[in-house]
Amino acid sequence: MKTPLTVAALAIAGLAITAPLAAQGDMGCPHRRVAVEGRRSPLDSATIQLGSQRIKVCYGRPSARGRTMIGGDNVPFGQLWRTGANEPTVIYTTAATTIAGIGVPAGIHALYTVPGETEWIIIVNRAVDQWGHEGSYTEEIIAQEIARAQVPSTANSEYVETFTIELEPTETGADIVLMWERTRVAIPVVQR
Repeated sequence: MKTPLTVAALAIAGLAITAPLAAQGDMGCPHRRVAVEGRRSPLDSATIQLGSQRIKVCYGRPSARGRTMIGGDNVPFGQLWRTGANEPTVIYTTAATTIAGIGVPAGIHALYTVPGETEWIIIVNRAVDQWGHEGSYTEEIIAQEIARAQVPSTANSEYVETFTIELEPTETGADIVLMWERTRVAIPVVQR
């Protein structure tokens, strides 16, 4: 008798989980399912409702703690970053969406970035269960990328000590706004 593959079995096998959210239940953060004791970077999330669509971003929030992070040794320009701490940042969508011009089906996807001085590369990936460290971004994970796009980086008027993601409404949808130190990156999101 064949046993059906559950979401948990797929995750253990390292396969991408991109079923529609209606099939996955609530939009809880997957990070909440694992022990988080001893982590220096707290977990957080941001949610926005766009008409009938709901978008949620779950991420780890590292702090600068006197260090130069973006463009420094920890988050160097031109190198892949998990866009937070611990596991990769994860985006949940209840409908097909365009993120930074990338067509993304409804479901759960990882968000990686490559910071630059004036532009950031945005990477949307189907693989969400790997550890987020850049060294874990293997050929198998690269093969699950949906696409890459570029967005501008601007200066933030106020210093932000702890990495923060906010979802801000726009005329056409929303922006996923990444803020840390004096850097601000707005990633446009539009419902398809």
